[in-house]
Amino acid sequence: MKIAFDAKRAFLNNSGLGNYARTIIKNLYSLSPDLKQYLYSPKVRNNDFYIEVSILQNVSINQPTGLFANIFSSYWRSYTITKKLIEKKIDVYHGLSNELPINIKQFKGKKIVTIHDLIFLRYPHLYPLLDRLIYRRKFYAACKNADIIIAISEETKKDIILFFNIPAQKIKVIYQSCDDSFYKNYTENEIQEVKNTHPLPPSYLLYVGTIEKRKNLLTIVKSLKQVKEIPLIVIGKKTEYFNEIEQYISHNELNSRVVFLENVTNRQLPIIYQNASVFIYPSIFEGFGIPIIEALISKTPVITNQNGCFPEAGGPNSIYIDPFNETLLADKINELLNSEKLRNEIADKGFLYAEKFHKEKITKQLIEIYESNL
Repeated sequence: MKIAFDAKRAFLNNSGLGNYARTIIKNLYSLSPDLKQYLYSPKVRNNDFYIEVSILQNVSINQPTGLFANIFSSYWRSYTITKKLIEKKIDVYHGLSNELPINIKQFKGKKIVTIHDLIFLRYPHLYPLLDRLIYRRKFYAACKNADIIIAISEETKKDIILFFNIPAQKIKVIYQSCDDSFYKNYTENEIQEVKNTHPLPPSYLLYVGTIEKRKNLLTIVKSLKQVKEIPLIVIGKKTEYFNEIEQYISHNELNSRVVFLENVTNRQLPIIYQNASVFIYPSIFEGFGIPIIEALISKTPVITNQNGCFPEAGGPNSIYIDPFNETLLADKINELLNSEKLRNEIADKGFLYAEKFHKEKITKQLIEIYESNL
């Protein structure tokens, strides 16, 4: 079987959609190395992922060729890829990040798209008007033209039905898994190497995610005034919202309590998760929330939003709060910090729950869809 992927995010995006794409591509090769994978991307970076996949048998990396295609790479991605799929007699094309080529109907193989979320429709005030119009057009066209839509949560499936009026039977919910590195037990030397690179205190709270308004980091920072003396480690790309966080930290003399780590590699991140006391994720809305799964697998107790998809990701033993209630958040943090027994109990049960997201289970579900008759 020949399977082609829209791999732009896999090569160019360090988090979120990139992690999803990289995990699928690597897991598929791990379980079914005989399947031929064709990765389409307008550009690549000489990073760990590129180095890893470039030497794999049955995996080919496909980029624009010629001056026109390289200058107008968006045209190549929207139109030329379809011609390549037909030429190479691809069996399945999977758009991993919410979109398909505009002319994908010319391709007679199986057309699959993963929809991660419709946050721009749920919370339109968080997005510029032009972005919302572009996203709506792209996402809706992908859903209409796909033979099968993969939603990464039941919450996302509900939104696809609600906003796009797509038949439920066309949508399959397949959760995300995370990288093998989160399952690894690290040596003291490996842990110390990370600590030598990044200023990790003996115990700390952890937040991982883009520093943007929707992710709601400010609630965690506000809660610190009511939490016993423990630092908060923050890992994530900064946006304009960071300025609001920075001002609050400065005005409330919390500079020593909040540490923003830069240049954390994918190899270092699991160690930082595993050594955290509590992982906190008060995001307002997500399609799924992969950092929660990363924390569960790292045996780190999770506090997150009580609404939306978060209970799907966190399971019955994580702690859920109103994401804007910093007092309640502080109470829950203190409760966990004051009881090692409670932390261990939540961590152990969370790890067991996260088995449903193991790569073998998720990848087998994907292969079934790739091989199924329409």
